[in-house]
Amino acid sequence: MLAVFEKTVANSPEALQSPHSSDSAYALKDGSLATHFSSVNPNSVTLNFGSSGFVAYSFDNPDPRVPRLFTVVDDIFCLFQGHIENLPFLKQQYGLNKITNEAIIVIEAYRTLRDRGPYPVDKVVRDFHGKFAFILFDGAKQTVFSAADADGSVPFFWGNDAEGHLVLSDNTEMMKKGCAKSFGPFPKGCFFTSSGGLRSFEHPKNELKPVPRVDSSGDVCGATFKVDAETKRESTKMPRVDSSQNWAGHI
Repeated sequence: MLAVFEKTVANSPEALQSPHSSDSAYALKDGSLATHFSSVNPNSVTLNFGSSGFVAYSFDNPDPRVPRLFTVVDDIFCLFQGHIENLPFLKQQYGLNKITNEAIIVIEAYRTLRDRGPYPVDKVVRDFHGKFAFILFDGAKQTVFSAADADGSVPFFWGNDAEGHLVLSDNTEMMKKGCAKSFGPFPKGCFFTSSGGLRSFEHPKNELKPVPRVDSSGDVCGATFKVDAETKRESTKMPRVDSSQNWAGHI
């Protein structure tokens, strides 16, 4: 799976940017990365969101132990990889039918946060028990919501291209093509939102601090993010969408 979002839609941490400007790569410019994804994944689909970015999904899955799903509900797009173990419980909690899959659960959880809050976002994500990574884009609100499980069980990476646009993928070669050295593993036990940035759902009261990542050549290439046990942050509750302050601006 692959997603690229314009920097005004999802402003990723500056710490992901490599100091090696000579290795610049462009993920949105001229549609080159989307074209490359299609060329190496002929059995795939790409959805273009205009200037906001795009998502791409391959129907071929080299690892059947890590299922892939792609679902669209009411202009909300979700790429999901992995599985949720407590799916029956979540179906009941959100009042969904038996054929509901993990991607639909993520979309419904997001809509609950967006439309019926305030709820602690970290608790909603923490209720997903399993091995997973997902990327969600709300076309109507122009917001991104992404997360990885507490053990980092599913390969998942994020980074910046040369223009500061956010790139997310499960494939390191795709990340190198779109970000050069400006990427790293998506932090396990964390979620990212357009306006709230990166947060830990395992340790929601703590800030996250970047640690420079060094490759085999000794070059700094992006960063990893660790929980800062010494620094606390504010609650992650979000107001209802119909209030004066809403999900899109304050998650």
